[in-house]
Amino acid sequence: MHFPNYDEEIRSILPYYDSFHQETINLIKAVNAKPAVWLDTGCGTGTLVERALKRFPETKFVLADPSAEMLEETRKKLSGSDRVTFLKPNSTQDLSTKIIGKPDVITAIQSHHYLSKEDRIKVTKVCYDLLNEGGIYVTFENIKPMTEIGIEIGKRNWKSFQLSKGRDQETVENHIKRFDTMFFPITVEEHLSLLREMGFNAVELLWYSCMQAGFYCVK
Repeated sequence: MHFPNYDEEIRSILPYYDSFHQETINLIKAVNAKPAVWLDTGCGTGTLVERALKRFPETKFVLADPSAEMLEETRKKLSGSDRVTFLKPNSTQDLSTKIIGKPDVITAIQSHHYLSKEDRIKVTKVCYDLLNEGGIYVTFENIKPMTEIGIEIGKRNWKSFQLSKGRDQETVENHIKRFDTMFFPITVEEHLSLLREMGFNAVELLWYSCMQAGFYCVK
């Protein structure tokens, strides 16, 4: 994937991709209009933070991503802001010793569905531990429908969406084959259960459409 075209490519893969960012920003604005520090892990090319900078003029943003190339692209996009700090390339599970202070907001948008069950638990624990008391954690991920029939219908629907966006048949087929082989989604119920087990005071479903879902938690 060419990083300058990353967002357009993602929009052809994920229905409502821009809504993930907008709903996240709307939610955080309602909960805490002036968060001091916002950590975005798995920041990609920085599209979420680019939008959030305009809505949260007093907030400092810390960006993390395992890809050095992604971070370099994000630096170019956000070069005009002095409120953005970039960490060295790191996955979420490596952040516990990298952050100074406690973020009021942590976001992980389409970042953790490639992980195994054990690593998913680890990254969720890291986010919980890093978050300030009363802070909010928002995560969006690909999810697994609750039944085999639902999985099959979900794959067909997802395939139809990608084809409608101009992706070729072979590319779409190869992407759908990655489900449960290269990325490992879990059900909404499993997400909610995991987040509750971490000890959050509130765990809620924010968004659910097609085969993606968003969740928010308050510590």
